[in-house]
Amino acid sequence: MLEKSDYISLLNSSLYSASAYLLIAAGVIVIVTGIIGCCATLKEMQSLLIVLDQELRQNLKVTMQQKYHQPGEDSITQAVDKLQQEFQCCGSYNSSDWSDSVWIQSAENERLVPDSCCKSPSDLCGLRDHPSNIYKVEGGCIMKLEEFILSQLYIIGAVGIGIAFLQVKY
Repeated sequence: MLEKSDYISLLNSSLYSASAYLLIAAGVIVIVTGIIGCCATLKEMQSLLIVLDQELRQNLKVTMQQKYHQPGEDSITQAVDKLQQEFQCCGSYNSSDWSDSVWIQSAENERLVPDSCCKSPSDLCGLRDHPSNIYKVEGGCIMKLEEFILSQLYIIGAVGIGIAFLQVKY
């Protein structure tokens, strides 16, 4: 780069040389800022994960207990059913979380857990909450969802590092 700086004198205006040096300085600032940001993120990642973890746990539990099978909350009901079936879990922490659910406590409901907690879902299978029938021993959905999110973060991080190496190389 320094060898090519002699060619700048061939340009008629000093504006061109000033803009070239300004762009180089801006690039250096961006690189330094990026490195500092990465280091800060790595150092603070643990506390960030703890805050996100607590927020996720509380939000999921409240959503499952207050909004599941409630009028106007069909999308929540479908999402919770899909979550429980795909991750083979029941409740936010465990299946007993459903005992505090607005829907489970309602007079017109006879189930102990939603049908989506059942290992082989069928209509009214949630009447029995025996471990042979529901995902009781496997753990709650929060733990399974956290594992899934963390596995995806590793993939996103690996792709980001790969792109960074490509940018440096070319």
